[in-house]
Amino acid sequence: MKNKSLKLNAFLNSLQTLLNLVFPLITFPYVSRVLSVDGIGKYNFSSSIVSYFLLIAGLGINRFAVREGARFREDKSKFSEFASRIFTINLCSTFFSYILLFLLLYFVPSLRSYEKAILIFSIQIIFTTIGTDWVYTIYEEYAYITVRNIVFKILSIILLLIFVRHKNDYLNYVAISVFAATGSYLLNFFHARSICTIKIRWKFNWGKYLIPIIIIFGTMAAVTIYVSSDITILGFLKNDYVVGLYSVSTKIYGMLGPMLSATMAVTIPRLAMLMGQNRNREYSILLSKLLQTIIIIIAPAAIGLMITSKYVILVVAGNNYLRSMYSLQILSVALFFGTINTLFVECVLIPAKRERQTLISAIISAILNIVLNFALIPFYAESGAALTTVISEFVAMLINCYFSRDIVNDIFRKLEFWKNAISVLLGCTGVLFFSFLVNYYFNFSIIVQLFILVIGSALIYAIILILTHNKIAIDILNKFKFSLK
Repeated sequence: MKNKSLKLNAFLNSLQTLLNLVFPLITFPYVSRVLSVDGIGKYNFSSSIVSYFLLIAGLGINRFAVREGARFREDKSKFSEFASRIFTINLCSTFFSYILLFLLLYFVPSLRSYEKAILIFSIQIIFTTIGTDWVYTIYEEYAYITVRNIVFKILSIILLLIFVRHKNDYLNYVAISVFAATGSYLLNFFHARSICTIKIRWKFNWGKYLIPIIIIFGTMAAVTIYVSSDITILGFLKNDYVVGLYSVSTKIYGMLGPMLSATMAVTIPRLAMLMGQNRNREYSILLSKLLQTIIIIIAPAAIGLMITSKYVILVVAGNNYLRSMYSLQILSVALFFGTINTLFVECVLIPAKRERQTLISAIISAILNIVLNFALIPFYAESGAALTTVISEFVAMLINCYFSRDIVNDIFRKLEFWKNAISVLLGCTGVLFFSFLVNYYFNFSIIVQLFILVIGSALIYAIILILTHNKIAIDILNKFKFSLK
């Protein structure tokens, strides 16, 4: 199979992630004003409940399939057999997930008022399974994924403007969100025939697949707990109004994360392939570039989100949600820790087949998150929930860095890495100083103030990186200049 350009894939995945960012930016300001804060709270609480069953159905299969399937992608026959076995396992886990969901709805009376929304959200479970997105990730089919995404996002925006027009239309919003997220998965299943042949297979060594899959699942389950438990526990301990406030913060936080780490997402299959083929030098070079690129992007983004949180909340959701700015400022710190933690997990530990280590770190972080949620939410509500996320992401990052130390130590020992890191720190300091001057001396309209802060901060940050000779930033600039010729 011909290797696809990482640059092209990064661009396509960034475009796709940009669409995932633009879609909520277009829809959420509209929805947050049409629906009440309580309506947004019901929507997100229902979504958080279904997220656990999506996880059970997924069973860690995506990570396992990308890691193991990359070895067979040049042999269609072997890959088809591998894909058929993975798909069969996924169907079984999906069936089990639905049984658990229906039992929960039957035995927990407090969920009755959310039942319709939960059932609509649950459509995602089966469609995600038949979508076999892992096939397209393995074969780096980002062009197909991007085009598919554009079509369904546009259709969803049209449907939103038609069917979500009143305060009690939150169920319509649920249905449209499900359509936007999974509507294309049916197309995926048929389009996959051009790549491989997927059939249901029962006769194979299930233990060979299930043991590593379940270990990965344990890690993902723990991660989901410390990511989603905030909203779930808020819903039980507080009310829909507080959930609605916190949902705005997590929506913005959740949009920025994937956008900023788009380069990492397309690099994961390539890193898995290099490590699987014992091409350690190439792997180390690519990982070093990726880590430094992520730091250059994520550090100013976290600072930028913190200093613009008030204006972002007002633009995205309006005055009714202004209280969300405090939890958003706290979550901006988690943005940095969470992204670096994801890099250690997805780009180092999983390709190195260290699922047990990721499971340990995830369980520790999940337990810490739950304990802190019950301790802080009763007193600090949504701000307490945000603080637990920061602490959990920080602890997970430290633990996974420790488990990755023999692989990443060579990167951290290089003087070039620390020179680039110091230049990033100086750049972020410049951004903070600039934002202080703008907020202290200027008082423009919300949009103008936000525009000045974003554009001005970006320019100052870029100038400082170039003046301090940040190698990654200079390489990006040179490539940009070359592309213009």
